[in-house]
This record gives sequence, structure tokens and C-alpha cells, in this order.
Amino acid sequence: MAELATIARPYAEALFQSSKGDPDGTSQWLDQLAAVAGNPQLLQFAGNPKVGSQQVFDLVTEAARVQLSGNGRNFLRTIIDNGRLAAVPEVAQQFRAMKNTQAGSSDAVVYSAFPIAAAALGNLAGVLEKRFGRKLNLTVQEAPALIGGIRVVVGDEVLDTSVQARLEQMKVALTA
Repeated sequence: MAELATIARPYAEALFQSSKGDPDGTSQWLDQLAAVAGNPQLLQFAGNPKVGSQQVFDLVTEAARVQLSGNGRNFLRTIIDNGRLAAVPEVAQQFRAMKNTQAGSSDAVVYSAFPIAAAALGNLAGVLEKRFGRKLNLTVQEAPALIGGIRVVVGDEVLDTSVQARLEQMKVALTA
């Protein structure tokens, strides 16, 4: 949603500027807040006019199970006071993108039909970093539908070497 991205951008930029000393620590608590803030029931509770901002703040911090620094408390209070709790997941995504840009890296999701051993993941990371030309922060997710092989998503780039993709290619070739 473009509107949510527009709303989130100034918050993400301000948070990034204020967290120059510890962007990794900020990213950790921001990701936890984003996971909690994405809950529809919480957003409904926060949108209730009978509920005070302190109640919402207490509920979010308790649900996130995170110890916020002064910077984090100020951020969350500002978000709640301005009625922008729904934008926190987008703020977290934009913050992560800024952090990655500064570090010269990108987030990558590796979908695999089977679990990947740590040693194999290390080798795979080296190969993928050469292929995409930048440092990658890998996250692995199992996707049994792939049958075998892997599918790697880095931003808007996709590298699909799965059996499922090859079967689709064969199907297209045979029906053409």
C-alpha cells in the first residue's frame, strides 16, 4: 500500500538517524514491535476511542516482550499518539532497507524443500553473494511444494532452481 509507505517513511528516516550508534539493536526491538503491531485485534483495540494511549503503549510493550531504550519508548509513544500503529511493520521494513543500504547488503529469503545444514548454508551464501554481487543476509524457509532445489528472492530478483520450476518449464515446452 503506497499510502502506508508514505506515512512510514518519515518515521523510518528519523529512527534511522537517531539510531546511528546501534542500528542492529534498534532493528531487533523494531522487528518485535512490528510483529505485534501487525495484529488486527491490537489495531482494533488501539483504534477504540475509549482506550488511552498509555493503555495501548503498555499492551504493545508487554506483548512484544521487549525492553525499550529511551529512543524506543519515544518512538512508540509518538507512533501511538499520532494513530500510526498500523504503520510500524512498514517502518521496520524501510528501516531494514536503510540499514542494509548503509552496510552494502541485502536481505535474501532462501526457500528450500528440505532443511539446509549450517555448512551447506555457508557455502550457499558465498555462491549467492557472488551471483547477486553483494553481501546477503540469508533467511531460510521450508517450502515442500518446491519438491527439490531452492528458490532465492533478493528484493525484486528471483533465482529459481527448484524442481517445481523445471517441471513448469517442461510443461510449457511440451504444450507449445
